[in-house]
Amino acid sequence: MKHLSILGSTGSIGKNALEVVRRFPRVFHVAALSAKTSLEALAGQIVEFSPEIAAVYDAEGAAVLKSMLPGGSSVEIVHGLEGYRQTAAWKSADTVVTAMVGAAGLVPTIEAIKSGKTVCLANKETLVMAGEYVMALAREQGVDILPIDSEHSAIFQCLQGNRREDLAGILLTASGGPFRTRPPGTFGEIKPADALRHPNWSMGPKITIDSATLMNKGLEVIEAKHLFNVSLEQIEVVVHPQSIIHSMVAYRDGSVIAQLGVPDMKGAIAYALSYPERLALGQPVPDFAQIGRFDFHKPDFDRFPCLALAFEAARKGGTLTAVLNAANEKAVEAFLGEEIKFTDIPEIIKDTMRQHEVVSDPGIEQIMAADNWARETAADSIGQLRNRQLPLNK
Repeated sequence: MKHLSILGSTGSIGKNALEVVRRFPRVFHVAALSAKTSLEALAGQIVEFSPEIAAVYDAEGAAVLKSMLPGGSSVEIVHGLEGYRQTAAWKSADTVVTAMVGAAGLVPTIEAIKSGKTVCLANKETLVMAGEYVMALAREQGVDILPIDSEHSAIFQCLQGNRREDLAGILLTASGGPFRTRPPGTFGEIKPADALRHPNWSMGPKITIDSATLMNKGLEVIEAKHLFNVSLEQIEVVVHPQSIIHSMVAYRDGSVIAQLGVPDMKGAIAYALSYPERLALGQPVPDFAQIGRFDFHKPDFDRFPCLALAFEAARKGGTLTAVLNAANEKAVEAFLGEEIKFTDIPEIIKDTMRQHEVVSDPGIEQIMAADNWARETAADSIGQLRNRQLPLNK
């Protein structure tokens, strides 16, 4: 039996991970859970799965959560960064699912690695911000990092049973999001509700907006570079609107191996949790006759400048990838709050990146400092835009 700590248990990935646990109670035990502010959902998970410890964002939330639990509950409730560290390193857990959203997942993931846990990684920002540091630490600790992102899970699966020296490149697929064919001249009219309607995947709001801008694909490029130890030149983004091919791997003899499946995150989650075995999930096999065809396109970097910015950050490296991520998080938050336009998102990121003095080969303190600086800088840009554009989206 595997004993799990699930960080971000009330989000889309966390809920799907718990659904896998629910279906295979003799295979998995939940030792620890964490969430940010979705207290009612977390309380329900605690009652159902009886973890030993649970973490929330702050002391006030911890007190409210305790009041929601039945009188006989023995779960330890902790809060804040130290609380997330505790759940990541919890003594009875052997596997940590890192599904926290954004930069907040970095420190707990590092804590899990230092504690010798197997890491099932859904928090791509961990490797975007500190890929070299995190992968070096995992090698030093002898820790496996198993990908949960559907694309990286696909690549991981396609690499099994093949020699790494035969690898030629990675073909990272992208759906293209909801605006793949929308006229670029209308992008300024896009509202949050429009961007939150992804054609294929059901995800949380932040990652859904990232998919609409294609920043999510840019972050995945950076993640793949570190996770699979390949050069940026070995990674190609291919737009595949059907989202049935989750990614592909090319070998030096010209062979290409693809991993296919219906667009449902439970497959990738279950593979990471059960690796090297496969669980009898009962997921449907794609109906290829009904699908009829697979389409492929090159990504449009002019239409989606966030993808170009991600490649630029990956090429320059150092602290610039942390800056890219932080500025994007602030811009997406502002867009969801209807403070800025959809087209302002890449402009804020670009402006923040241009102002940054890159630190090469940074330590974790320098990475966190760059993250904080970028958030403040992006917030200033957002404030200036808001003052010029108010009232916005009305």
